[in-house]
Amino acid sequence: MKLIAGNSNRPLSEEVSAYLNVPLTQASMKRFADNEVFVEIMENIRGEDCFFVQSTSFPANDHLMELLIAIDAMKRGSARRITAVIPYFGYARQDRKTGGRTPISAKLVANLITAAGADRVLTMELHAGQIQGFFDIPVDNLIVAPVFVPQIQETFNGEKLCIVSPDVGGVVRARALAKRLNADLAIIDKRREAAGESEVMNVIGEVDGKVCILVDDIVDSGGTLCNAAQALIDNKAKEVHAYVVHGVLSGGAVAKVTDSPLKKLVITDSIAATEAVKMADNIEQLSVSPLIGEAIRRINEERSISALFK
Repeated sequence: MKLIAGNSNRPLSEEVSAYLNVPLTQASMKRFADNEVFVEIMENIRGEDCFFVQSTSFPANDHLMELLIAIDAMKRGSARRITAVIPYFGYARQDRKTGGRTPISAKLVANLITAAGADRVLTMELHAGQIQGFFDIPVDNLIVAPVFVPQIQETFNGEKLCIVSPDVGGVVRARALAKRLNADLAIIDKRREAAGESEVMNVIGEVDGKVCILVDDIVDSGGTLCNAAQALIDNKAKEVHAYVVHGVLSGGAVAKVTDSPLKKLVITDSIAATEAVKMADNIEQLSVSPLIGEAIRRINEERSISALFK
């Protein structure tokens, strides 16, 4: 096995390396003067099972190009199998046409990764599960329940919990977590007026006096999450926490979360933490390196990955 780290999230790659007890393969990733990407694998990878770890987070286009070029470099280096390990799959929110003459960018990115020469994709909590069908190669979509559930059980032991989906689209994810925790379920009904803006309309479910845990896959501007938290407090929730997989947190999102009714926002390290995230008092980051590391090991050994979530 060869484990290669991209530039998007070096700390996560190093943690995965430590979990697997496999050293990171030496690789050079440079930029030419005009910002063209150049990748060179510095070790022999002929006949090896190669895993390239790269989230397509900000700057998304740079990290995506680095991923594609690295895959091509491994292909031309005669790697036996190339697995693109993408903890955060960018462009996943563009999974359908939302109007006339708009793209389905998630499908385009899937085509690019396949055309570059990847044999397999390992990702985590896709925004829409059907994106797996955009690929013509095997895709393993990890769920973070094994990371979130023990932490929630330890933190809220004895509390009356209510798992809350911040929108109708996330009900399946919230229901699955509520089932594992034997907790109640509630849904926020909202109307989105424009991209990045949301208006909370109603709370469906009983939240009075309960510790509410908002569950989502991505927090970007933070507007939806903060509005949902306020709606729950207005409906007499005891306190509100949020567990979100991918902490994009662009623009002034961190300040918005800090000033919101959220007691704590828990995210994973699928995206490298910015200084603002590290400094925030009510934002905590959980590591998914054991989950990703175990999935990589099972792929390498041709063992079941679904068994991880039973």
